[in-house]
Amino acid sequence: MTMAPIELLEPRWRDFWTRAGAVGDPAPIYEDLVTRYGEPHRAYHTLVHIAQCLQEFESARFLAADPIAVELALWYHDVVYDPRARDNEEQSALQAIAIARHARLGNQIGQAAADFIRATVHGQLPLGTDAQLVADVDLAILGQSEAAFDAYERAVRQEYAWVPDDAFGAGRRRILEGLLARPVLYGTDWFRTRYETAARRNLARSIRQLGDQSAGS
Repeated sequence: MTMAPIELLEPRWRDFWTRAGAVGDPAPIYEDLVTRYGEPHRAYHTLVHIAQCLQEFESARFLAADPIAVELALWYHDVVYDPRARDNEEQSALQAIAIARHARLGNQIGQAAADFIRATVHGQLPLGTDAQLVADVDLAILGQSEAAFDAYERAVRQEYAWVPDDAFGAGRRRILEGLLARPVLYGTDWFRTRYETAARRNLARSIRQLGDQSAGS
């Protein structure tokens, strides 16, 4: 996955607004997205992540039954992100509903996007191709090169800088082990073929490293 240029995001947002048939000026909405994704406590969950998700989606757009709802979900899936909170996905889902209502996109698109955002909790494989697609796009980082995956892990650690090393390592290891224990990481054949093997390799390597750090402390 090559880096998606951030400078292309604003015209992409305007294009999405037009394609969706949204009503009103897209500029203030985009400015709000920039502000939210630019919060100082974020290191991974930024506009760079959104750009990468949208880039991944382009390769798999043909899978989407409702591409407008899927794309709205991708724009908004981390719009609320507080590492100390447990309801980020739900709050982000509510934001997607609100913006769909504001833009007069219809309740169906807002509710669908919200459901897709809730799927990014990643507790289990979601039902439905569109929800699987959003979840798979969000997890695409797991199947990238070792260097990209390690940069992701460092960024996540930075977002949890307030957590002591031992507690973070134990918690992170539980999360990664939970993912690795799943029968499959990706719900769609498209993403499974592209990333499943590399993702499992990256997860296993990170779990070993976390175990080594714990043993050495």
